[in-house]
Amino acid sequence: MSCDGPGKGVAPIFQFDTSGKLLKNFGADVFTGPHKMSVDADGNLWVADNAGAQVFKLNQEGKVLLTLGKKNQKGTTDGLFDTPTDVAVAANGDVFVADGHDGGGTSAGVARIVKLDKNGKFLKAWGRRGMGPGEFDVVHAIAIDSRGRVFVADRQNNRIQIFDAEGTFIAQWLQFGRPSGLYINRRDDTMYVSDSESRDARTNTGRNALQAGTGYGYNLGVRRGVRIGSARDGSVKSFMPDPCPYPYAFLSTMGEGVTADRDGNVYTAEPFARRLMKFAIKQTK
Repeated sequence: MSCDGPGKGVAPIFQFDTSGKLLKNFGADVFTGPHKMSVDADGNLWVADNAGAQVFKLNQEGKVLLTLGKKNQKGTTDGLFDTPTDVAVAANGDVFVADGHDGGGTSAGVARIVKLDKNGKFLKAWGRRGMGPGEFDVVHAIAIDSRGRVFVADRQNNRIQIFDAEGTFIAQWLQFGRPSGLYINRRDDTMYVSDSESRDARTNTGRNALQAGTGYGYNLGVRRGVRIGSARDGSVKSFMPDPCPYPYAFLSTMGEGVTADRDGNVYTAEPFARRLMKFAIKQTK
């Protein structure tokens, strides 16, 4: 999470092998509060620095190749971000930044997608706070499928929204729960969605003075966990439930970030538990 930042001298990017062995870590004194990271087709790392209002591109050794935004200067004019949460890079190199973490369930905060070229030149932005098509409330993750469509985890609205590369609304999907993390394998468009926050009236709504059945994270009847399906047709193929007992006791359990390796094993990042989890997928012959 971006709340406290990594601390001075702490290198917050860690590389492990698939067994969990630490290979290296780097990034000390680069970030204010990194939120999510993605990897482009060339193996470069893109880090959304939520607290610092910046986006960084680094190589595999941790060298900063490109810096976007101005440190600790929030804004929505060209060259500035408010609270960037995630980055996705298209096949042609265009960069899409999810910008808008704050103000869930309120009228406050930015809620948009920013599109830039491969060199970081601003091309366009779309979205505003709301519940309608093309509107967002906590833009928490972003991914691109094999057709170049842009998938946005619109978390407080309990949905994924899909756009073309120019920001034209295509569809919304509710069947993947309340999305905190989103990853699409472009080889076959398998989609992994992590729901870490869904709650209903039997749990603490997360906001004082609101009636049961309302408030932060309300998503009636939906269980937390990772849903695996298809970005092509929206079908949900399988579900990995949150092992936390239900009704849930905390604001967020399960991973807020999710990805998968070439064998289909799933990895989740749990910020409150401060751990990474690997879920080994049984392979059938």
